[in-house]
Amino acid sequence: MTARKLNELRTGDRGIIERITGTGRFRQRLMEMGFVPGTEIMVEKYAPLKDPIEYILKGYHVSLRHTEAEKIMVRESEEGQRED
Repeated sequence: MTARKLNELRTGDRGIIERITGTGRFRQRLMEMGFVPGTEIMVEKYAPLKDPIEYILKGYHVSLRHTEAEKIMVRESEEGQRED
């Protein structure tokens, strides 16, 4: 499966984190919050102006800016994407 940027997923979509393309303190901060390869993540909702985006991973909610989410690569989870 092709990796996609996390910010490309839509509300209700799920993915598995593959890698974080950011570096340094940014990357370390995300990993400390649970953004580690192999973790499932779901898009909970977008803010009215599409920034920030709220995600659910490891049982808690976290919001990321659009520019931060584009540095996280995910693949489709085994549960698939949301139903339209």
